[in-house]
Amino acid sequence: MKFCSTRNSKIDISSAEAIKNGLSADGGLYVPKAFPTVTNDEMMNMLNMSYIDRAKNILQKYLTDFSAEELGMCVTEAYKAEKFGGENPVPTVKIGNDFYVCELWHGPTCAFKDMALQILPHLLKVSVEKTGEKRTVVILVATSGDTGKAALEGFKNVDGTKIIVFYPDGGVSDIQRLQMVTQEGNNVSVAAIDGNFDNAQSGVKEIFGDKEYAKELAEKGYVFSSANSINWGRLVPQIVYYFSSYLDMVASGDITLGEKVNFTVPTGNFGNILAAYYAKQMGLPVAKLICASNKNNILTDFIESGVYDRNREFYLTESPSMDILISSNLERLLYELLDKDDNAVSELMSELKECGRYEISDEVHTKLCKNFWGGSIDDSKTKEIIKKYFDKYGYTMDTHTAVAVGVYEEYKRDTGDTTKTVIMSTASPFKFGSCVLESLGNKTDITDCRLLDMLEDKTSMNMPASLKQLATAKIRFTDVFDKDKMKEVVSSFLN
Repeated sequence: MKFCSTRNSKIDISSAEAIKNGLSADGGLYVPKAFPTVTNDEMMNMLNMSYIDRAKNILQKYLTDFSAEELGMCVTEAYKAEKFGGENPVPTVKIGNDFYVCELWHGPTCAFKDMALQILPHLLKVSVEKTGEKRTVVILVATSGDTGKAALEGFKNVDGTKIIVFYPDGGVSDIQRLQMVTQEGNNVSVAAIDGNFDNAQSGVKEIFGDKEYAKELAEKGYVFSSANSINWGRLVPQIVYYFSSYLDMVASGDITLGEKVNFTVPTGNFGNILAAYYAKQMGLPVAKLICASNKNNILTDFIESGVYDRNREFYLTESPSMDILISSNLERLLYELLDKDDNAVSELMSELKECGRYEISDEVHTKLCKNFWGGSIDDSKTKEIIKKYFDKYGYTMDTHTAVAVGVYEEYKRDTGDTTKTVIMSTASPFKFGSCVLESLGNKTDITDCRLLDMLEDKTSMNMPASLKQLATAKIRFTDVFDKDKMKEVVSSFLN
């Protein structure tokens, strides 16, 4: 399997090179030159496999330059039962008669990002060795909340790497902030910026694109890479859990093999739902991908109109990991919808950078709507959903999952589609405890870890051990920087 850039289809590199580089030098994202297929017979063979074995089967189709031993090590180390609370790290829970939730948050940082960021350090380490890279790999991360902690936890004390995470000051939940600023590890750093997530993400991309700065650091023994979902090594592991969730539903008798399902995905940077689209291209029986947004509904508008326009007000919401106006992974989808026309993609991305908007043709828009449906709800509706499902089923969900559920209800009402649908649950409710408690009728001014005890009492759920430790964890990182000083922050970190 070879990879090229969304902005230069002539590039022809291995998966190891794509993972090591993170972002293509032309500013594009690495994509596979073709999609491998998974047949019904192969899915039948995976039916009774563990998640680890399913992951090996799916990942080997893309990471063909990895030996079976190398890939096996990466997968086995990533998805150990003790890290995820059991042999199946992504259980699909049936609630009521026909409501399904795939819980992606049982990992060490209580968010779906663990599914990719527990394996990425291993994939990167192997990739560095395979490509003969001798320099220290510097991981730059922009986060809207969950990626930061998951990346820090995955890369802490990994030899040959350093990692620095930028997050928007005031733009993440209190628990998300605490998780990052108390991070242990001798190779990690965390910096808040005076701006929003898009500022952080744009700043990281600018640093990646600064060739003079890259040359300066190369002379000092450093090379940049990314742990954001712009890195192919972040995206490809996410494909696995769509197959695994589907196979679990077949194994439980809820669907028959070959029966199509919908997936509803709370969406910000578009990586999670893109992984579902890639799974569909590989042969997973998917009917519709329902893209769920909060008040920052730029993706909803794009799916409905074919116009992507970030010239709009930015909102801070109770689902902060979705507070995004520049969805980077959408570029990968555009590449496929535009029949791999790298020039057309480059033109759209230039329009976005220069004017803040672009528009796709009617033909491309029709392709988009064939696969995707978009909807959005606000914070008030999000809280209603949390309470409704707790009262009706005793099920507690976080704010992002509630957005997905609310949008799915809209989809079902508007379309009449009764296809069985899986809600992708992306975070533990304990990560957004204040809003969840308020939604359940327990409004409190407490913002520290005591509210987690209150939520545990209210819901009878067990608080994740990693969050329980926050109450006594030492805060290491307190600085807030101007969003235009991110390069200086990196230089200071690297001395």
